[in-house]
Amino acid sequence: MAIGIVSAVIAGVMLGLYALPGKYVKGFQEENKWSLFFLLTMFVVPLLTTFALMKGVGEIYSGLETSVLIGMIVSSLFWGVGVMMWGKAIDYIGLSLGFSLFIGTVLLVGTCIPLFVSGMPAAQIANFIFIGLGLILLGVFLNGSAGIVREKDEAKLETETKDDQDKVGEEAKPRKSASTGIAIAIIGGLLATGFAYANTVGAPPLSKLSEAQGNAPWMTALAVMLPIFLSGGVIMTGYFGWQLTQKKAWGSFKTPSFGTNVLLIFVMAFFHYAASAIFAYAASMLGEGGDAIGYAIFNTACVVTAIISGLVVGEWKKASGMAKMLLYGSLLCMVAGVLVLAYSKTIKVDAPKVDAAAADVASAAKTLPAISLEGVRADIDFSQIIVRTGA
Repeated sequence: MAIGIVSAVIAGVMLGLYALPGKYVKGFQEENKWSLFFLLTMFVVPLLTTFALMKGVGEIYSGLETSVLIGMIVSSLFWGVGVMMWGKAIDYIGLSLGFSLFIGTVLLVGTCIPLFVSGMPAAQIANFIFIGLGLILLGVFLNGSAGIVREKDEAKLETETKDDQDKVGEEAKPRKSASTGIAIAIIGGLLATGFAYANTVGAPPLSKLSEAQGNAPWMTALAVMLPIFLSGGVIMTGYFGWQLTQKKAWGSFKTPSFGTNVLLIFVMAFFHYAASAIFAYAASMLGEGGDAIGYAIFNTACVVTAIISGLVVGEWKKASGMAKMLLYGSLLCMVAGVLVLAYSKTIKVDAPKVDAAAADVASAAKTLPAISLEGVRADIDFSQIIVRTGA
């Protein structure tokens, strides 16, 4: 259990930090950086890792039921669309609100999907899962509120420091619809939970098929991630390929820093893929309710890491005391939620008590001699025999 929780936290931290090397990429437009990133993380890294480490890859997927594979592919395509919609939502409503709404939706729905697909755990465990999830969602809400306040603070400072003469003759920039951005973020979050569904339905059968080929249990995560990443990658790389064409950015790949950029982006891709694979491993190690608990811890650790790294690099230095208070409150709630989820895995559910009389009957039944069917007529239609009780 402890290994599963620690693994989920490590996966979340890696996902929260994976984009850090991108700050040192030079000479690329954003479209160049992210198109190359998705090409590497969705295709190159998964294929190299899977075929280099796993045995019998072809036999594993050929033994998987078609319905399961189709379900994984379709839900992973939804995940890819959801991630793209998240980027669009940020254009409308900003990073803080867009991030909070998207992650909040992903956490709520993505955590509940495994519970409904794999079955609800015992009531004692489920209660703590939902309490922990509630605390995490409260933290996400406070984080979004902190981001909105910070953006207002920064806008106010910018307005106060800007010379009035510079404003003369400026045209007002058209404002994008906030309601549209909110809708995009929520719908994108719903679609992005396809990742959780694909992992939930694919992990059990792929685990058996992988181990049958002599692979270690932890390699199940690699088998699960391959179809998810390949399917989602079709959407993501296609989108950025279109963006490169629209913005005529293909030529920006020609830069003296190309080799260094590729190396930095490869590190990003490796961290991103490894984070998802470690999450899949964590979910398998957490036992009953592990998919739901692991998913919540994974995403929460990612958000917390992103918040802390933002504080370290000075993103909040212009924020007011109110914004920082909301931010610290969000961190406290999310950490508390993770601790509650971790506690839920320590709860031992007592086996149901057996009635004493029923136990005596069961014990007596074990002592009865086996009934021989030798000599019973084969032409008797037993479906026509009616047993009457209480007559």
